[in-house]
Amino acid sequence: MPKIGETAPEFTLVSDGGETVRLSDFRGKKVILFFFIKADTKG
Repeated sequence: MPKIGETAPEFTLVSDGGETVRLSDFRGKKVILFFFIKADTKG
């Protein structure tokens, strides 16, 4: 687990638009991640 101020590890996610995006795609920019529970799941 990264500590506050450390660089986040590289990861890949699927956007809400269905595109695959990598953290490195946003290098040098501020990034906010928002996770939500998909409808019809137990989460």
